[in-house]
Amino acid sequence: MHDITAIAAATPGSTRSPNFSKHQRWYPTIYDLRRGAARRLPHFAYEYGDGGAGDDTGIKHNWAALDAVEMVPRYGVMPKLPPVNVELFGRKYSAPLGVAPMGSPIVVWPGADKLLAKAAQRARVPYTLGVAGGATIEEIAAIAPDVMWLQMYRFAKNDHAIGFDLMRRADAAGVHVLMLTLDVPVRTVRSREVKVGMGGGGVFRPDWRMVAGMLKCPGWGLAFLQNTLPRFANIQPYAGPGAGLNDTIRFARTEMGGAFSWDEVKRYRDRWKKPLVLKGILHPEDAEMALKIGADGVLVSNHGGRQIEALPPPIDCLPGVVKAVGGRATVLFDSGVRSGTDVARALALGANAALAGKAFLWGLGALGSEGPGHVIDLLIDELQSALGQIGAQTPAEAKNVRVRHPGALHF
Repeated sequence: MHDITAIAAATPGSTRSPNFSKHQRWYPTIYDLRRGAARRLPHFAYEYGDGGAGDDTGIKHNWAALDAVEMVPRYGVMPKLPPVNVELFGRKYSAPLGVAPMGSPIVVWPGADKLLAKAAQRARVPYTLGVAGGATIEEIAAIAPDVMWLQMYRFAKNDHAIGFDLMRRADAAGVHVLMLTLDVPVRTVRSREVKVGMGGGGVFRPDWRMVAGMLKCPGWGLAFLQNTLPRFANIQPYAGPGAGLNDTIRFARTEMGGAFSWDEVKRYRDRWKKPLVLKGILHPEDAEMALKIGADGVLVSNHGGRQIEALPPPIDCLPGVVKAVGGRATVLFDSGVRSGTDVARALALGANAALAGKAFLWGLGALGSEGPGHVIDLLIDELQSALGQIGAQTPAEAKNVRVRHPGALHF
């Protein structure tokens, strides 16, 4: 295990990738990466990573709500750009931001899970492997030993035999934080995925449109040849000897699903002795229940607008959850983070850190293997500038900034 105690003294520049200046010229913002991804990815891959529930109304609401949050600066207090290193769950990281859990990012870019983990380890920011990802717990632990977190869905059959075994593997591999997902109680269909042949059928059968798209995108095609087919790497061992991709997909659909009940969360809490986070909290009373059970943190999230369009933007729920938690646990935020300024907004409203998902998929689409590192560089640079602009000398001081938040929900 690497010693990361020196991270506290590190500056953002020390984690910057060597190609930052080159990529910044062509991709100075996350939105530029999104446009680049649309050009360089096969259409089905872009639609899978970029889309959400319904007609993307939930995603648009998440973005609009973040854009509406305004921070009132104070001047005469900041002689230089502030450091952004933080401590989360007793470990030091170079910034209050990280990679959110994502399901099958390898559809967007083959080998994505490992590339994301490598970039997070280099930059010393948290990387959350999705249990439905394309790399195993053990593979990612070897790549990102200092920063690895694991997100899990509910496997309730046979008295949670699969879930408890995944947790055992995570502990043995050295995973630092376990995240249980509450915000996918039922499976939903995403229209953009269905239209390109990626959803609704229960199997993966590339049609002529997908093949044509692959042939038009040589960078993606090369990455595909260098990696395995899309797979649920962590679930495949439980699907039976010789289970192929579609066998594993069918198995996952029958075995994985539903939101954890509070009693089930208690059982995982009793077995997992490291930090535990509950993902998908939007209501203050759920946050209070999470703390009562013994959770070390909550992730305020609506699954990035990918499950249902009618949920409120998490940024509007964040103040109520922060108030309910009252400093007794770590509050994380995701859903809609596209810039370091968005991270600063979340910090100003009381979050301890923010996670981004789509931003990293766009980075992969635009820049391939160098994309995740460039996204981290952009977010840290923008966060540092945003904190300096509002007069916060540390990420924690952002909470002292006056905020106008027109969409805040009052429970």
